[in-house]
Amino acid sequence: MRTETKKLLTRGIELVRGVPYRVSLRWVFYALFQEGLYGFKDHDKEWKVRCYKRWKAMCSRYRKQFAAGWDPTTLADDTRERIRRHWGAMDLKHCLADLVEDTVESIDFAIDHFFHQKYYVEVWFEAKAMAGQFEYFTKGVDLLPFGGDPSIPFKWSIAKQLEEARRRYRKPIVVLYFGDYDKHGLEILESAEADIRAWSKAQFEIVRCGLTEEQVEKYSVPDNPSKPGDYQWEALSHEGAEEVITTSLAKYLDLDTVDKLREESEEQEEHWKLRVREVMEKLVEEELE
Repeated sequence: MRTETKKLLTRGIELVRGVPYRVSLRWVFYALFQEGLYGFKDHDKEWKVRCYKRWKAMCSRYRKQFAAGWDPTTLADDTRERIRRHWGAMDLKHCLADLVEDTVESIDFAIDHFFHQKYYVEVWFEAKAMAGQFEYFTKGVDLLPFGGDPSIPFKWSIAKQLEEARRRYRKPIVVLYFGDYDKHGLEILESAEADIRAWSKAQFEIVRCGLTEEQVEKYSVPDNPSKPGDYQWEALSHEGAEEVITTSLAKYLDLDTVDKLREESEEQEEHWKLRVREVMEKLVEEELE
């Protein structure tokens, strides 16, 4: 392994393991770029594209080979998943045991904090591969990953869900949006908003929280290697993303209320799980006698 390759792969895996969520190939590339491990700041567009293609090919090779700490599960891939077609227990006794566990685990005490908030809030974001990041830095809100231009069924479902939120909570609706700072990124939101507003009877406000020109400068976000002058959300550092996301959310949500009601829900849930388990286990014992 060449020294340069080893350095990139070693630092890359350190970056992957240094954050508490799964990240994409592009995210790691930008992180390496921000640290100066690619010396192409003064090179032309073609050079940047070649660097990214080499990085992509290199990661693919070493992930397949389980080399240098990399493997096929190292990076996020939200595009494919197994379709399960078989399941079940070994016999009736195990079925009854599963019945107890399934019944207990189905108990879900959740006090909806939005009944106690000033706004109903949703988070929409463009970078589908960064879903883990938004899950980590947010709490108590629905997340809608656009993954580029959202489909018509997806936009329709959003429109109807906003109507349901308005009916349920009867309070102002605020959508926090996070996406790339480039022409296409701005157009994605504009196009989606037009359709969703046309299809939804609910009124809602959209707040574009990032990326912005000011954030690009503040967090020294590198531009897109294939499109200089464009800036992608994945290029924002872990620390920068945390500050942008959490600060934006705190403007519209009382996060202390979220925590308080979650703790209360969890305490009651554990209490009732214990009581239901006792009853269910007794019923199973009687059935097997």
